[in-house]
Amino acid sequence: MPIFDISGDKLSAVEQKNFALEKDLQSLIEKNLETVFNCRFVASEFSTGAQHAGRIDSLALSEEDNPVIIEYKKVESSELINQSLFYLYWIQDHKGDFEIAVQKRLGNGVKVDWSDVRVICIAPNYKKYDLHAVQVMGANIELWKYRLFSNNSLYLEEVFHTAKSSAVTTSSSTSDNGYKNPVMVEAGKKAALTRATATYTFDERLEGKSEEIQELTATIREFIIGLDESIEEVPKKFYVAYKISQNIACMEVKGKNIKLFLKLKPSDIPKGTKNYRDVTSIGHYGTGDVEFTVSSEAEFEPVKEFIAMAYNKVGG
Repeated sequence: MPIFDISGDKLSAVEQKNFALEKDLQSLIEKNLETVFNCRFVASEFSTGAQHAGRIDSLALSEEDNPVIIEYKKVESSELINQSLFYLYWIQDHKGDFEIAVQKRLGNGVKVDWSDVRVICIAPNYKKYDLHAVQVMGANIELWKYRLFSNNSLYLEEVFHTAKSSAVTTSSSTSDNGYKNPVMVEAGKKAALTRATATYTFDERLEGKSEEIQELTATIREFIIGLDESIEEVPKKFYVAYKISQNIACMEVKGKNIKLFLKLKPSDIPKGTKNYRDVTSIGHYGTGDVEFTVSSEAEFEPVKEFIAMAYNKVGG
């Protein structure tokens, strides 16, 4: 889709361009990892040793302390996916090397969570055969498409993310649609996916909960996923995260209420807002410094605008 510049009541098309060097794209993303993916930079051009003779473009740590591998290409290339899959399996066999790199960069107190490894590929486009191959492989990999424009705007869109179908819950209204083949749908117009990390599933968060809490959970889930079909649901050990490039909201299902942690600043919340708490300096499971506690649909209703705000701020 073309992008237009607005000048008064006139529109003019903004031309596309590309990076002069692949390293320029890599450097830009590495310097803005927190803004784009909410990740902490660990290393650039990380060597896999003499035996494997490779270099991982970028290593990072996610907001949930999972390892992140990022590979780049400034042209369409199947080599990008092959390299990324190779590095995914390499890092799973060399956890110690990654943990040492993390400690050197971020400090000895940082603990790596190996329940999930995030692999991100960034390129201007992907061949339909590559999309199909990644789907068949079932590896945990994200394919992101970029566009650079002459007004120095950068557009990023996730066009594919593999999901572990065995972990998809069948009790929600969204799961009945199943998965759409990425080869057959327009880029970016994918169904909302439910992805499990390790052995965690959405249904585990509902075990032992009352019917009222389960219904409230379903209402919240439906609203968040309904904001954008590209929003993913990622069950974790203690909560469920909803994300695009980074987490938008995290839902912790309790016995008598539900806690929602949003990617907002406390200054975004007006004084006197009900059921809200600033948790910037308070330990909690979900990511985000803004906490809402709701126990009914009526209490959830005013929270919707803040979830939408978090979605817009992340860049949805």
